[in-house]
Amino acid sequence: MKAVVFEKGQLLVKDVPTPKLKSGEVLVAIKAAGLNRRDLYTPDRLGNNSEALILGSDAAGVVEAIGEGVTDWKIGDEVIINPSLRWYEQSDFPPEGFEILSLPDNGTFAEKIAIPAEQLEKKPSHLTLEEAAVIGISPLTGYRALFTKGQIQAGQTVFIPGAGSGVATFLIQMAKNVGARVIVSSRSEEKRQAALKIGADLAVDTNGDWLKELENETIDLVIESVGRATFNRSLSVLKKGGKIVVFGATTEDVVDFDLRQFFYGQYTLLGTTMGSREEFRACIDHLEKYDTHPILDRSFSMDEAQNALDYLKENRQFGKIVLTIS
Repeated sequence: MKAVVFEKGQLLVKDVPTPKLKSGEVLVAIKAAGLNRRDLYTPDRLGNNSEALILGSDAAGVVEAIGEGVTDWKIGDEVIINPSLRWYEQSDFPPEGFEILSLPDNGTFAEKIAIPAEQLEKKPSHLTLEEAAVIGISPLTGYRALFTKGQIQAGQTVFIPGAGSGVATFLIQMAKNVGARVIVSSRSEEKRQAALKIGADLAVDTNGDWLKELENETIDLVIESVGRATFNRSLSVLKKGGKIVVFGATTEDVVDFDLRQFFYGQYTLLGTTMGSREEFRACIDHLEKYDTHPILDRSFSMDEAQNALDYLKENRQFGKIVLTIS
């Protein structure tokens, strides 16, 4: 079968052996796969002497074969892959044994994948296979940040720096679904306008004066993923007693902030990443209940995988990027 692999310092599209089913596994013919920033970082973690590893964590496809002991799925079922491995019940942090699909296991940028049956969910009927291919890392991360950790409520205001990311586009839609007010930021006027079109109430320039532009807003929750470049500015516009949830750091990881200002402000700082199967299923239910569709920026063929990753690295997208597999 054909796959996108990272091998000895190079990204390659090559033929690799079709995986053999083990007991409890399902063979899925992948139709489309979603890109994540994880796919940019995995090669750095592997280094230049690594054996071939198939990249990719998100995908949707059709069940092609069923391993011994599998009773929940049948050939022909349309499914999405839950990339959050071995984290079943909602908990404060992942259990021992938790991993994200694609490291150290082979991932989804391939024509087929053999995966434990428990990692599959039924494709929502209102989504195409291409849309369903991005129901993985981004919406799960956003759902846990917004609801489990942030506990957003109708009538509250959430501020999301970095409006163009895949997670941000899900956050905007999910927050609006439950009646929250949504404010976003972006350096790009085009992305600010796009955010407004999908439901954001206000979009400010990342390089602008947030204190002035947001002086009449009461921000209950900030969901941060930018890191050092915006963390302190985000904290400065959060209401006293508000929450800031952090799930990423696309700029520098290390942040200095004023502890005295923080505890006087009675702020709550929460970290999160990914989520449990329980939350993944709740996220899917939410998308179905509100007939929410992912925002897809652009699709690339498998042969264009390097172009797709370059496009993601340059932050040119608004929403999710998809690899069409077959």
